Amino acid sequence: MEAVLTLKPQVKEFLQSTIGLYIDGEYVQAQSGKALNVLNPANEEVIAVVSEAQAEDIDLAVEAARKAFDGEWSTMEAAERSRIIYKLADLLEEHREELAQLESLDNGKPYKTALADDVDGTVQHFRYYAGWATKITGQTVQVSKDYLNYIVHEPVGVVGQIIPWNFPLAMAAWKLGSALAVGCTVVIKPAAETPLSLLYVGQLMKQAGFPDGVVNIVPGTGEAGEAIVTHKGVAKVAFTGSTKTGIHVMKKAADDVKSITLELGGKSPAIVLQDADVEEAIEGTFAGTMYNHGQNCSACTRVFVHSSLYNQFIERLAEKAKALKVGPGLDPETDMGPLVSQKQLNTVLYFIEKGKEEGARLVAGGDRALPKGYFVQPTIFADVQDTMTIAQEEIFGPVMSILSFETVDEVIARANNSKYGLAASIWTENVKKAHYIASKLQAGTVWINDFGLEWETMPFGGYKQSGIGREMGGEYGLSNYTEVKSVFVNMKQ
Repeated sequence: MEAVLTLKPQVKEFLQSTIGLYIDGEYVQAQSGKALNVLNPANEEVIAVVSEAQAEDIDLAVEAARKAFDGEWSTMEAAERSRIIYKLADLLEEHREELAQLESLDNGKPYKTALADDVDGTVQHFRYYAGWATKITGQTVQVSKDYLNYIVHEPVGVVGQIIPWNFPLAMAAWKLGSALAVGCTVVIKPAAETPLSLLYVGQLMKQAGFPDGVVNIVPGTGEAGEAIVTHKGVAKVAFTGSTKTGIHVMKKAADDVKSITLELGGKSPAIVLQDADVEEAIEGTFAGTMYNHGQNCSACTRVFVHSSLYNQFIERLAEKAKALKVGPGLDPETDMGPLVSQKQLNTVLYFIEKGKEEGARLVAGGDRALPKGYFVQPTIFADVQDTMTIAQEEIFGPVMSILSFETVDEVIARANNSKYGLAASIWTENVKKAHYIASKLQAGTVWINDFGLEWETMPFGGYKQSGIGREMGGEYGLSNYTEVKSVFVNMKQ
């Protein structure tokens, strides 16, 4: 199946170029000469060749970041840092169509989604944190007339950031915005599968006026990620990815007692009470699972439905799954694109087979959607039990499990019966009951009569094995990248 949307000339030129690492304000080739083949998951064809960062390239990137930090960036007037970040946001908006095409090409997501959500969300995020650059304040503490005591927040220094393949540009913005606003410099590694959009942004950072070395973009595999985490010159690590890899990052960072922020996996429950607006809940939970092809850490893949609504709910969800248009991201008619890779396709198909084997009732999907490309059908399982693999493990694909419940306290306990605690949603017309359930759920984000809202004004992160720390949310995001210093001044006469 061929893509319908015509690529912009700038995108074609970029894809045909020798795409290097972005280090110290320039595109450079990896010292080893190694390169990554970037595939289009819709047709499994190579669309670009990108330099692959190794440990020696990470050394150069950290050196450049340290030089920039010790230079003008950390000491620059906050208003000037703010102006540069604002300028970057303007350039991202100016080039939004190219960025959305690149995001759709290597990730597979529909172009219309990449444009409206990923790219425009990235623009908004940088504008939001550009404003925060001038609002980082300290505090004076009046303990004694003989002492002036004050508290200041200082940038941690060189930050290592590792971003996933499901939201390449948006996840980069979540981490970069706050780090840059406080005056840190960054070595950032996009995923090997989806490096294109962020590498394209490198040239826009140059145009925006970022001093060389402030942001260094080093796509690579786990080897490059480990080199960042263990590098003595990196003061802070921020990672988004699987819980398994996050645990490994945590162990490695512990060797140097590095500060870390981890945004990891999820198995987010949706709870549909007897008095819910049924159509609203069906629409919301279906979109909450299938958005981004199910490759979303907060996807509501466990949907608990009150027994009185259960059969109606299943029937309508199956109808919606069968009506969803699956195809290439650059096809304007596409509702859901492919999974990102053969590996991810194999993983999702494995979990679907586990669901069948363990006795869940398949009511929609359950197989590959197209013979070529990493497409899988939107899949709905009914009669799922809490102990089944598909109700416990993060699938990271368009697979929804429907479970029945009777009482509120029962469903709260079952929803919390997970090693994850990233997000949850509650569907009800009873506002008191909604607040009661929200207070009992072990989740970093709870939506009531909605799902998936992730605004830069609100902190995002999880309980339990869903991570450590919070991103976004103004000061919550900024605090990840600052050290707190207490100063005592003897004023005795």
